[in-house]
Amino acid sequence: MKQDVEIAKFLTERGIEHVKIGVFDTDGILRGKYLSRDKFLSALKKDLGFCDVILGWDSNDQLYDNTKFTGWHTAYPDATVRVLPATRREIPFEPKTVLLLGEFAGRAETVCPRGTLRRVLERAAGMGYEVSAAAEFEFFMFEETPASVRGKGYRHLKTMTPGSFGYSVLRSSVQSDLYHELLDLGQSMRFPIEGLHTETGPGVLEAALTYCEALEAADRAALFKTFAKVLAQRHGLMATFMAKWSNSVPGQSGHLHLSLRTSNGDSVFHDPSKPYEMSDAMRWFLGGQQALMPELLAMIACTVNSYSRLVPGYWAPTSATWGVENRTTALRVIRGGPSSQRVEYRIAAADINPYIALAAAIGSGLWGIEHRIEPDAPIEGNAYDREHPPHRRLPATLFEAAERLSASKAARALFGDEFVEHYAATRQWEEREFRKAITDWELARYFEII
Repeated sequence: MKQDVEIAKFLTERGIEHVKIGVFDTDGILRGKYLSRDKFLSALKKDLGFCDVILGWDSNDQLYDNTKFTGWHTAYPDATVRVLPATRREIPFEPKTVLLLGEFAGRAETVCPRGTLRRVLERAAGMGYEVSAAAEFEFFMFEETPASVRGKGYRHLKTMTPGSFGYSVLRSSVQSDLYHELLDLGQSMRFPIEGLHTETGPGVLEAALTYCEALEAADRAALFKTFAKVLAQRHGLMATFMAKWSNSVPGQSGHLHLSLRTSNGDSVFHDPSKPYEMSDAMRWFLGGQQALMPELLAMIACTVNSYSRLVPGYWAPTSATWGVENRTTALRVIRGGPSSQRVEYRIAAADINPYIALAAAIGSGLWGIEHRIEPDAPIEGNAYDREHPPHRRLPATLFEAAERLSASKAARALFGDEFVEHYAATRQWEEREFRKAITDWELARYFEII
């Protein structure tokens, strides 16, 4: 109630006339609408209703035909959406308007991405832990528009800059207006960027977001992806967060950094008396992540395209491995002392739904602590050159990953039967839609010769 009074006072004092309310769907896409101030204030008292088709269609607005939660069989009723006043952000280029996020409530809460992460964090709190997290994203920028990429059939696209020029001061200085506008947008919309630079590849940037409490970190990551694309298109550009948009360049990562602290702020992960300064809890956390990664991969590698990135030699892991300061493994231990000892969850690409990926990364780590799961010995050197045991190999396709998730007892214990069944079905649908497509590769290979 206090938050309701505070947000009402804020809207009145700032002369806010409209509220943009949004919820993130299963694919991490922000779906929302504008409400008048009076309509929004009324909704605060009784929650909003959004058609639950938001949880019943894919990123192309095609309706799932294999889910139980919603569909024609339920007639697509409204789902309750809980407004979250603490997520309030002002949008610099939309005067007299404020953005707030919502979270599905009631029955829909069981399959809500944000709600799923929140339940994992409640599990952590019950164990006496607070979770900090941060995301870093690589994304390509193009001198294209939504109309031009479709007109070109997504071929022969013009990148914002040519060539490969990682950490280029030349490129960032020439494009400094855009860089600073993105940095300023991060500050004003509360997804602060602590590092921004060019990566290796034509037109590719990497942004590292400032770490914070994990639920807020997921909000920041999801909003960053959304509004980086918004900013680009307002400049006549396009940004893509696909895991891999071209075979000629490396994929785009979406690495997640994770650490645990006690309620009084002490590091759970750091112990100077242990090898690599890793506490027992950190070792078990890592063990859980390693053990469950093959079962939970669909929650991280969430698109068909995700699996094009997971190939040797392109800075993406191919097995559930870990190492200390090793960028060829799926899990990288970063020795940072009491203040920044952490795990980098490197299997994640830029196409993640941050809520679901963080739920998997954190939930599997907590599972490891609860069951005292020991990891393998750390990989030293090139993990791509090693033979890994079958139980550490990752699913090769989204469909296989979805089947592994559906059959995972650990996943059901961590995230609930309803979430696992609904989410796995949506990933099976995604692969099935892909199977209907005739690719350029097939045409070039078979059209004349076969």
